[in-house]
Amino acid sequence: MLSSLQSHEEEEEPTTNPTTTSFIPTTPSQFLIPTSASPRQILMRCAELMHHGDRPMALRIASFLISVVSPIGDSSDRVVYHFAQALTRLIESSNASSSPSTSMNKCGTQLVQPSYLAFNQITPFLRFAHLTANQAILEAIDGHRGVHIIDMDTAHGFQWPPLLQAIAVHGYRGDGSPPSVRITGAGTDVNALRRTADRLHAFARSLGLPFQFNPLYLHSYNLGSSLMQLHQSSSSTEKGEVLIVNCVLFLHKLLYGDRDERQLHDFLSTVRAMGPAVVTIAERELGVASAPQDFFRVFSESLEYYTAIFEALEATVQPNSVERREVEERWLGEEIKESLVPAGGTRGAGGMRFERWDVIMRENGFTPRRLSEYSLSQARLLLRLHYPSEGYQLHVSKEGLFLGWQARALFSVSSWQ
Repeated sequence: MLSSLQSHEEEEEPTTNPTTTSFIPTTPSQFLIPTSASPRQILMRCAELMHHGDRPMALRIASFLISVVSPIGDSSDRVVYHFAQALTRLIESSNASSSPSTSMNKCGTQLVQPSYLAFNQITPFLRFAHLTANQAILEAIDGHRGVHIIDMDTAHGFQWPPLLQAIAVHGYRGDGSPPSVRITGAGTDVNALRRTADRLHAFARSLGLPFQFNPLYLHSYNLGSSLMQLHQSSSSTEKGEVLIVNCVLFLHKLLYGDRDERQLHDFLSTVRAMGPAVVTIAERELGVASAPQDFFRVFSESLEYYTAIFEALEATVQPNSVERREVEERWLGEEIKESLVPAGGTRGAGGMRFERWDVIMRENGFTPRRLSEYSLSQARLLLRLHYPSEGYQLHVSKEGLFLGWQARALFSVSSWQ
């Protein structure tokens, strides 16, 4: 049955070994799939067809994979299933002559909130990013009478209760009293921002902490005129306040549809002019390309990345977990689709690896601020207490802190000034 899945366009013999899955053919001549091929090998054949523009055949193979692999099987089956689903959606959207849609705002909608909560609960990645960024912020505000944090993607505000509690308990002012905290929270969902403001105000009151939350509504992640709003927000920073710009899982969103990175550079130039004491950045260690002709490389890297994520879930979460299925179907499934958007002709939203972020930050006048040993100790404690598995690995460099599964780095956090 599998051997019948070959290109309908030409009948010549393939020029390469059909069992080889790592090559990119120079022509789409004939894509024979041996009967012994694994679902992952078939998926790679599908990606090769997409690379050469044979979308009808790629759709046929992707549909076949969806019918034979299980979304509740082992990690290898599940990751193949979700990549096949992503390919199917991309092809169908392009066939309908529409731009591939992405869920750039998925964190800010009530619809997908359960998957965000579940992802935060069963994986260490978001908590690691929040904890490490918060420690850099705490160290920057030490001794100041107040802090103004501009949070570029507030979502549900889960990053901030631990920070508020740490400030209330430990003080961080010279006289031991807590500094005032002001958060300008940005997002594309005004209702989510209002709910977040209510929760954070209530929590700060329970701590007796001076607190303000000012929503900054972004019409989209195509910032445009919002850069002026951003600069105006920073100008309201009061004397004695330290200014922090927090970019946890935000910068990659500025890459969507932006092949020359102009919007990203404009944003960083604006931030630089604001003069923050610290800029905190957390991103996935996943690179994307800026052009459709790079699709096969994009696909291969994305598959490698999410294979590690699914293997981590396989090893650390119960097989019948409702939360795991929610995360994989509603959260990771959307991320996978976003990472493959270059197939539709625009830059994807997957992100870049730290090496590229490092270059971009330096180009825009920032220098790395070394994360403290305490940041590393906290991250180790987080893993030991809540995610006890030898598979999760921490790596520290002078520029940042990395969390991965086995030998594959998956998330990075860094601090800049």
